[in-house]
This record gives sequence, structure tokens and C-alpha cells, in this order.
Amino acid sequence: MKKLTLKNVLRSVNSFLLFFLTVGFIVSCCMMLFVSILADTMELTLTTENIATAAKVTFWNVVLITFLFKLADYIRRKIMVERPTKTITEATEKIMSGDFSVRINPMQSSGMEGFNQIAMAINKMAEELSSVETLRADFIANVSHEMKTPLAVMQNYGTLLQAPDLSEEKRMEYAKGVTDGSRRMADMMTNILKLNRLENQQIYPEISEFDLGEQLCECLLQYENVWEKANIEIETHIEDDIKVKADAELLSHVWNNLFSNAFKFTPSGGRVTVSLTATKNYAFVEVADTGCGMTSDVGAHIFEKFYQGDTSHSVQGNGLGLALVKRVIDIMQGEISVESAVGEGSAFTVKIGRC
Repeated sequence: MKKLTLKNVLRSVNSFLLFFLTVGFIVSCCMMLFVSILADTMELTLTTENIATAAKVTFWNVVLITFLFKLADYIRRKIMVERPTKTITEATEKIMSGDFSVRINPMQSSGMEGFNQIAMAINKMAEELSSVETLRADFIANVSHEMKTPLAVMQNYGTLLQAPDLSEEKRMEYAKGVTDGSRRMADMMTNILKLNRLENQQIYPEISEFDLGEQLCECLLQYENVWEKANIEIETHIEDDIKVKADAELLSHVWNNLFSNAFKFTPSGGRVTVSLTATKNYAFVEVADTGCGMTSDVGAHIFEKFYQGDTSHSVQGNGLGLALVKRVIDIMQGEISVESAVGEGSAFTVKIGRC
């Protein structure tokens, strides 16, 4: 409710006087025109006394009409303007204070269409802010959790390294543990920064034309030691001369992540298959493995940040690789999908436009 101040009183008086003068002018002009025509038509003689009486009656009629109109306008403003404005203001104040659960109910009165549009926009904004806040809280919790493990490992190995009679073999083992933990944290920080830059469009694609088959082979050969050490069979079906226009560096992150995951989850003696096919307008890359696979519930979340289907964390990772892959594919206006079955393996398919 508005506080009664001298300024508000003066504003109300000025508004009333302006409205009074407007109504008085219009009514006086109409009355003068009416009386003038009536006198000419009926040949009446207007005396000073008659004019004075009519002026007094007209004046008080104008005052009454002005008061009634101002009262009606006041009630209208209270119901049609101030009440919805107060509701919207209170909702926005709660949102500004951090309460994103606020929702404004639709106003049923006629003439509220404009306010309802504003209310719908505020409700949508509150939903988006609530989602962002949830993601922020989850992000902090996940980063804290992911950092906790390598930090604990590094702390334990660091403590063990302080033993005075430590053998050279143990010293090297503990030092390697510290190095592995720090490398894992560095990789996670690098991926977080990369993903943040991609999501905030701070990385702009440098489009160039290149042979997609050659790029896939180059990325795959980087893992030669990995598949040989794990005794994993490699199968390739790559068509020749398939060129695409895209950012080669960003796409290399996609293939490296997909290959890394395929080798990571494929047991010794398993098989990883890489295929490249194309239609007139699109190129299709499939990376399939015969690893552990995953359920449909896990498959529905694998592109989310920090999500890891392996809740035991028996396989090293931080849940950012596939989130990076999805963001890069979105920037390239492509598509990525996955088919998987527990115990049978997974197959990721990437679709991108051709030249």
C-alpha cells in the first residue's frame, strides 16, 4: 500500500484539478452550444439570472461527475493496475533474493492480457534461474567430489614419502601416485575450462575443409600402444575422399574422447570398430566397442557434466569427456546418438554435414 505523503496528496489534487478542468471545459462547451441552439430555435430570451443559475448547476454537476469518474478510475487502477503490479513486484523481489520457486498465477480478469504475458515471462525466467542454480550447486558438489579423491591420494602418498627409511622402489611408487593424482586434477581443470569456454561461446569454430577419414586415422593411431597393450582388436571401415567443412581441432576432441572411452571400457581380447560412411549431405562416424555396455537409464544421462555410469569409479574419469563431445557436436550443428546393451558394448554415431 502506498505511503500517504504530502507529495502523493499534491499529486492526487493536481490530477483531480486537471480532470475537473477538462470535464468542466467539455461540459461547458456542450451546454453553451445546446442552450444557444435551443434559444435560437425556440426564440427564448436568456437573462443574467437564468445564466447564473445554469452556471451554478453546471458547476456542481461537473464537480460531481469529476468525483465519480475519479472514484471509478481509482478503483479501476487499484484492481487493474496496482494489484497485479504489486503481485509482480513482490515476485521479482523474491527472485532477486534467491527464491526461484516463486510462480505468478494467471490473472483471470478481462484486460489483464498484458500483465499475464509479463507473468508468464517471469515464471519462465524463474524456472530457468532455478535450473541454473541447481546446475551450479551440482557443479560445485561434483567438482568438490572429483577433487577430493586425487587430493586424498596425493596427501597419503606425500605423507608416506616423508618416511626416513623409505626404499628407492617405494619412493618411486609413491612419487608416481602423487604425479598421477596431480595429472588427473590437471586434466579435470583443463576439461572444465574447455567446457566453460565452449558453453559461453568463447571458442569460435575455425571452419576449414579437410578429409575426415584421414583425421580419424590420425586420431586412432595415437592409441596404438593402448590397444596393443590391452590386446584389443581394431576394425575399420573408412570410405575414401569424404571431406567436411568444420573445425578440425574441435572435431579431434570428439574422436579422441570417443576412442579413449572405447578402449577404456573394452576388456582384453575385445574389439573396437571405427566406421565412416556418407550420403550426399552428411557424413556418419560410428565408434563401437564390445565392452561392458550400459543400461538405457545410464545412456540417457551420459552427456551430462560429471555424470559417470560407473558409480564405483573403478575406471578413471571425471564425467566431462562426453559433455565436451556433445557441446562440440552442437556447435558444429551435428547430431550424436548412442546404442548400448549391458554386456554387449556401445556404439556412438556422429552425424555432421558434408562440404
